[in-house]
Amino acid sequence: MSVPPDLGACVADRWSPVIGDPGLLGWVTVAAHGLAVILCLAACLRPSDSIVRLFWLALAVVLLGLIINEQLDLQSAVTATGRCLSQIQGWYENRRIVQLIFIAAILMTGFNLAVFSLWVLRNHLRQIGLAVLGLIILICFVVIRAAGLHSFDLFLNTEVQSIRINWILELTSLALIAVNAIIFIRRDRM
Repeated sequence: MSVPPDLGACVADRWSPVIGDPGLLGWVTVAAHGLAVILCLAACLRPSDSIVRLFWLALAVVLLGLIINEQLDLQSAVTATGRCLSQIQGWYENRRIVQLIFIAAILMTGFNLAVFSLWVLRNHLRQIGLAVLGLIILICFVVIRAAGLHSFDLFLNTEVQSIRINWILELTSLALIAVNAIIFIRRDRM
């Protein structure tokens, strides 16, 4: 399937690289990502099994990528691209089906990634289990948010005590990762 030549113009009309959420909690989320990256790198430098060190390094890289995504609002580019492509190719009216298939594929991929990660890291889960859980939740959350399914977006923007569900999910995932990294870093000192 070839990409229509006017796809770039369509996406450029709907998206530009701007800070995704310039509000206070948006910046708190970026700072939480940054803190988690630093903690993952510190955990990576601790003496440990090579697979555990590789896990912490890979997690730091993924979180750094999410910081870039957060700052450039790249998930909005993905959503705009999908919307433009559906309109150009004439399947916009059926986009809900495609979105649901996309979300189902992401959930299945996340599930398979979780099972695979748990199997590969099974001997180390006492050391990194919270971080693995936080990573899986975070990745699934980010990718499903990028799908742009309206009803899911409405749920994410629901507020509880003036805090959006979006922030609760993302910050909880980062907290799981950060707490696990702190415990891992301090394990020899206890």
